[in-house]
Amino acid sequence: MGSGILVLMPDCSDIADQISDLLRATLKKSHASGYVVGLSGGVDSAVVAALCTRAVGSSQVLGIYMPSDVTPPVDGADVATLARVLSIQVETIPIGKIVDQYRMIPGFVESNYLIGNLMARTRMAVLYYVANRDSFLVCGTSNRTEFLLGYCTKHGDNAADVQPIVHLLKTDVWDLARFLGVPDSIISRAPSAGLWHGQTDEDELGICYAEIDAAIKSLDKSGWSPVSETEKKVAARCASSLHKQNPAPSLLNQV
Repeated sequence: MGSGILVLMPDCSDIADQISDLLRATLKKSHASGYVVGLSGGVDSAVVAALCTRAVGSSQVLGIYMPSDVTPPVDGADVATLARVLSIQVETIPIGKIVDQYRMIPGFVESNYLIGNLMARTRMAVLYYVANRDSFLVCGTSNRTEFLLGYCTKHGDNAADVQPIVHLLKTDVWDLARFLGVPDSIISRAPSAGLWHGQTDEDELGICYAEIDAAIKSLDKSGWSPVSETEKKVAARCASSLHKQNPAPSLLNQV
């Protein structure tokens, strides 16, 4: 994604302005002091940190880097580079020992899936602790592609006080990252949730982001009537993950 002909969304500036307005209005309405952003070294969190800085200034943005035992060193290096570019403060809070405590649960099962969800929820708990401590808001980093597919952890990385890029497809996030001046080392790296050694998003999803986003755009136009095999796969996955988008069932929301 970091090389070749540069093609930007025609309205990157407008999108950045709209999101900045949202972030300023949300902060003002909440009477909070700033935003806390969980930084992973990936493009989504980098774009969100850049947007927060653009909206409210670097002094009101705090990045939290939460490496685990399987986090590659390059993640920390990219977080440090981003912090220098944006002039924001970053706190490093390792979560490895916290996750180790879960292993004391009777009947604990060691699996990538279960531990990955534990790590995502642990990170969000840490973010809310810091936000409560400093009277900040937690700024989410979910994009539309992953939100629709359910490629997120309920009450983990999809939890937040505001979600500034959840309306943007992953490929749009890459374009916005270039517009905002996010370091190319972050833009060009293979997306990964860092949940286990060698994990990448596209390998886990089984389809590349360019194909997924093209399918979503086509489905949007057709009223979500899939035609191609890729569209059918994407539509099926979106349908199966609606529980991650909707509020928990209760008698208050039963029709």
